[in-house]
Amino acid sequence: MWSSLRHWIPPLLWACAIFALSSIPDLKSELPTLWDTVLRKLAHMTEFGILAVFLLAAFRQDGRAFLWDYAFVWLLVALYACSDEVHQAAVTGRHGSLIDVGIDAIGAAFGLYFAWRVANRKERKGT
Repeated sequence: MWSSLRHWIPPLLWACAIFALSSIPDLKSELPTLWDTVLRKLAHMTEFGILAVFLLAAFRQDGRAFLWDYAFVWLLVALYACSDEVHQAAVTGRHGSLIDVGIDAIGAAFGLYFAWRVANRKERKGT
């Protein structure tokens, strides 16, 4: 039982980290507005891409994933992105944004594409 539960620790901890970051009232840097915005959006994509990879690994503990696994994980991450924006809307100094949900979903898609490429490379090499 522990061996299958341990696969869920990384995505759960990562989701908690995202929640904690969303609880910080103001995350602006000292950079000019354009650079601050670009870096924050890239951070959104990265954190949700990592969440998608962690979730995919938890779901496909045997190492094999099918197209519906990728689609299901993407949907879960997109729903978590929606809940994250609702949470941010409740935090003083933050606001929820549908654009951020889209950016998060794109990050999840990139993460899943990366995981798919790695899995296919292993299959082509016969490992």
